[in-house]
Amino acid sequence: MSQAPSIECRKDGPYRVTDLEVLRDAQGERIAVEGVVALCRCGGSKKKPFCDGTHKTNGFSGARIAEGSEDRRESYRGRRITIHDNRAICSHAGLCSDKLAAVFKYGNEPWIDPDGAEVEAIVAKDTQRAPSITVTRDGPYAVEGGVRLPDQRPGEGASSEHYTLCRCGGSKNKPFCDGSHSSIGFKG
Repeated sequence: MSQAPSIECRKDGPYRVTDLEVLRDAQGERIAVEGVVALCRCGGSKKKPFCDGTHKTNGFSGARIAEGSEDRRESYRGRRITIHDNRAICSHAGLCSDKLAAVFKYGNEPWIDPDGAEVEAIVAKDTQRAPSITVTRDGPYAVEGGVRLPDQRPGEGASSEHYTLCRCGGSKNKPFCDGSHSSIGFKG
């Protein structure tokens, strides 16, 4: 690989991905990629996850319309670790609660229990991984491994090691996923 993978958010168009070696489907199977790849972000492509140009005819706008008032980090202090959470940048794809359900307790208040698992298990969840993009089932692109996202303002406290990008076209916090795929019934 010549340089770190990068994702460019084309104005009202696809994600232009360069230097990526690993793209996976929702089952973890590799999807062949070579050179520059255009991934759909309007939600309408008939060749998902790849762009087929539908964004030009379906009225897709890549504009971020969230006002930003919810972009704030909350801290949950435990005996040995503090976990930070920002609801404005959450994809609501279950990536936290599925992997560490004893810590991230969906539907409970408080929903984060920093003492629910060993510190090492919590820290391991945020370890450096190889650059990859996973096309989640009926949800966002899960990006890992520090794939660069130039010219985009992340939310307060956001990780640059992993993040989720909207692929349904409905997020108010584009390019980041805000969970809209669930409420609009996105399939793909």
